Amino acid sequence: MTTTVARVNVPLSDDAADASGVLRLAPAAGRVEIGPLGFAAGPDVPPPEDPTIAPADHALSYAVYAYPTAHHAFWSTVRAQARVTPREEPVPPASFDEHLALDGLLESQLWVGDLLRFPSCTLAVSGPRLPDARFDATLGFPHAGKMVAQSRWCGFWLAVRVPGTIGAGDAFEVIPGPRAVGVVELFRDRLAKMTR
Repeated sequence: MTTTVARVNVPLSDDAADASGVLRLAPAAGRVEIGPLGFAAGPDVPPPEDPTIAPADHALSYAVYAYPTAHHAFWSTVRAQARVTPREEPVPPASFDEHLALDGLLESQLWVGDLLRFPSCTLAVSGPRLPDARFDATLGFPHAGKMVAQSRWCGFWLAVRVPGTIGAGDAFEVIPGPRAVGVVELFRDRLAKMTR
């Protein structure tokens, strides 16, 4: 299956704030510059505690957040069941605070250290996102974060290895890293430590 960027989401400006006040990102109109710290500004979702990464390096390791579009149909159904929408409708862009919505790739296919090579930039998988109250707010119903934890559809954080530009429609390839720790495996481990 082809792996492509379905959408690039960038921070909303103050004058373009979402009417609900919940969504903080919106689809970019064209190509977007991506530097060592990601886009111009990222969502204020704190990175998960990771004892292997020094605090000074957190901003670099958690520069870009990606979420697989393969999960959107499920969330569309659940939102309709929770009466967030009157019927099944597409999940609004950036409902997961994701910078990148990716087609053809799942968390279960990735390991920490894998590279995603795009036409003009390269990103490295740095870890899963742990569920938090933002999922409840952006998806529009209580316990959405719990459902993320149960499904393990957490998305993943990326560090910028080669800065450049990125845009919707860009194809990319996964370059295997050391393959020592899987994203889902690390997610389960960190979640277990949180609930102890």
